[in-house]
Amino acid sequence: MSVLDDVLDDLTAEGDQLESWVTPLSDEQWRTPTPAAGWDVATTIAHLAWTDEVVVVAATDPAGWEQLILAAMGDPEGFVDATAAAAATAPAADLLDRWRTARRRLPDVLRAHPEGEKVPWFGPPMSPASMATARFMETWAHGLDVADALGITAEPTDRIRHVAHLGVRTRDFAYATHSLEPPAEAFRVELRAPSGETWTWGPDDAVQSVTGPADDFCLLVTHRRHRDDLELVATGADADRWLDIAQAFAGPPGSGRPPTGEATS
Repeated sequence: MSVLDDVLDDLTAEGDQLESWVTPLSDEQWRTPTPAAGWDVATTIAHLAWTDEVVVVAATDPAGWEQLILAAMGDPEGFVDATAAAAATAPAADLLDRWRTARRRLPDVLRAHPEGEKVPWFGPPMSPASMATARFMETWAHGLDVADALGITAEPTDRIRHVAHLGVRTRDFAYATHSLEPPAEAFRVELRAPSGETWTWGPDDAVQSVTGPADDFCLLVTHRRHRDDLELVATGADADRWLDIAQAFAGPPGSGRPPTGEATS
């Protein structure tokens, strides 16, 4: 199995799980607020549907993609939130069907993308495998928002390795986002997978390191939990600083989630 097929299979499984949570909901329950400020369940699914659709446009329709870029340039800070809010006004059944259609088409489009060509995006262009990984990360993270909103316990699976890998790969991006110079040296990252396996990145003899549960690391880099609520251990000042600023997603870092027990402002 190729890397792309592996990620797409896990993306499908993650989407199936989220779909099983929202399908039985009443129209009223679709309006349940999530921990993401200003977003309810409907807004979350609308955002996932729109983003999957946009990936298809980016990969298959150059003229349509150009129009999307122009629209985004008109409101670079609020474009994504505005599209999600607008789409979320649709009836729940229509919204669910829209997302289901988009997410089922996405794997075929990425598998059919010409080998060696990257998919254009709002940031740097991405390979189909990288794009699939980004879609997995968003589906997983927003799925957690929905689970939190509905009082569902989302048991972690080894599918989160894609999020962990993205979190490690975006280390220098996180520093740059905060106008900081990335450390010259590589870190060692050792994470305990939900299955009990150990996942590692970086040289064995690195002076600085991050260790802990993989689920906690993924929650940190997607800003779904505050660092104070997670069991991650940093060795070295730079590694410690990284855990304060890490993010696996594009765009501004935002305010993140408060520690457990603190009220959300």
